[in-house]
This record gives sequence, C-alpha cells and structure tokens, in this order.
Amino acid sequence: MTMPAAMVKELRETSGAGMMDAKKALTETNGDMEAAIDWLRTKGLAKAAKKADRVAAEGLIGVAVDGGRGVAIEINSETDFVAKNADFQQLVRDITDIALQTGDSVEVVKAADLNGETVEQVLTNAIARIGENMTLRRMHMLEGDTVVSYVHNAAAEGMGKIGVLVAVKGPADKAQELGKQFAMHIAATSPLSLSEATLDPDLVERELQVQTAKALEENAASAKPKPDQVIHNNIIPGRMKKFLAENTLLGQAFVINPDLTVEQAAKEAGVEITGYARVAVGEGIEKKEEDFAAEVAKTLQGA
Repeated sequence: MTMPAAMVKELRETSGAGMMDAKKALTETNGDMEAAIDWLRTKGLAKAAKKADRVAAEGLIGVAVDGGRGVAIEINSETDFVAKNADFQQLVRDITDIALQTGDSVEVVKAADLNGETVEQVLTNAIARIGENMTLRRMHMLEGDTVVSYVHNAAAEGMGKIGVLVAVKGPADKAQELGKQFAMHIAATSPLSLSEATLDPDLVERELQVQTAKALEENAASAKPKPDQVIHNNIIPGRMKKFLAENTLLGQAFVINPDLTVEQAAKEAGVEITGYARVAVGEGIEKKEEDFAAEVAKTLQGA
C-alpha cells in the first residue's frame, strides 16, 4: 500500500519521526493516523502526541466572568493581522459579553441580539468589511462557587491566544487568589482532565495498550529480560501512574510548588477545584502552511 506524501508529512510533523519510519508506520496500520502514532510510540520513535497540538487557525479567545459563572469563546480569523485589529477585538469583546449573559450553545449565541442584529449577521457584516473569513467556532461555560479567569498571551483585556476558566469552592478570598494560580498552571500544562475519574476511558485504554506493547518489546530486546510478572505488576502500572499524574489536573505537580500536586496545594489552602476549561486558538484545526510574505500580500490585497 503506497502512502500519500501528504500523510507521511503530517505524521512526521505530528510525531517528530523520520520519513522512512513514518512511511512504515502508516503502511503497518493501513493509513490510520492515530494507530500510526501509537505504532511509532511503541517502537520508541515518537513522543506522546495530542490532537490539540495540531494548532493552525488564527483568532482570539475571549473570556468573561460574573460571580460564579464564566465563559470562554473562540472566534477564528484567517490571519493574525486581523486578530490584532481593533474592530475584530471589539467584536470578540461584544460576543463574549453576550455569551456570558445568554450563552447556552454556539447556536444560541449566534441567534442573540447585538445592536439590533443577530450575532451571526454581525459576523457576516464584519467579514465583508474586514475582507477575511471569521467564525464563532465554540464556547465553554463554567459555573461554580467562584469562577476565575486567566488569559495567556493577551492581545487586549479579556482576550488572547489561550483562555482559562477555573471553578473553585471555598472562602472567596482564597478561591480568587488560588484560582488565578491554578488557571496559570492550566494554561502552562494543558491537562486532559480534572481527575482520573473524569478522564476518557478510551484514552486510558489506548495508553495502556501502547505502554504494554512498548514494555514487552523493550523487555524482549533486553540483554537481561525481566520476568513477565515484573512487567505486568510493576513496570506497566508504574508507567500508567505516571501518565495519569502528568495528564490530570489534580495529579499534576503544581508549577508554583512542584513538591505538591495541584490537589494537595488546594487542600492545604482550604479550597477545592470543581471544574475548569482551557481553550486555545485553533485547537484541532488544520491550516495550509503559508509563508510570511504570502500572508502580508494576502492582507494587503484585502485592504
């Protein structure tokens, strides 16, 4: 089976593997991209990769909080030039405020009123005025005793490339203070889930299969192989424990004090994290590569 060059290129960029290894992985898995990544990881030829790492679209994340309610929305644009445009930023601000008050879903927000027109119509008008496609792609609503927001790489107040919301239960002053620290931690580490209990079981099972195959293959190639019971009772469970600790918010080492997990830091402060949302611009969107000169030319043509 001959693999298209584009698939090989995508796998190389996603996994960091060499061209021949990428081609072999795709051949062995009949072109299944996720299975090919797992195959490469089993052979020790690729690092763990999240789909969300394939970030390509431009735009901004808008966040807003009102007491125990917070919202994060993503509005995409074709280029970063537009994301820096004052009109676009005002649009993000307006739609974020509407989402906080009326938000239930993207569809509800699109149908909401903004200065006498629907949000969707306002977006359409902005596309015609600015000359670039824009979309209200998604939104996350979070509720709790106290909700704290944080924007990383801010373009303006309340908007940037990464938006985080954290719901914290406990004394309001501590919840605000610690909530900001937890939000910054989440922006930096991008956990997959709040805890092991809320982690996607299919993801856990997939990781278990990868770690099992990898451990058995490494052991078979070792000059001094270990007994099977050591592999299954110690090595594989140890690797899964590490995976869960690295990918669940409560299990991660707290970036401000790595001697504590996030859960331990919260308990010591007398608060509890009950939920979070982390939204980064362009997560999961594939975008054709375009050099800087071409981007400038494209922008000038639309001016």
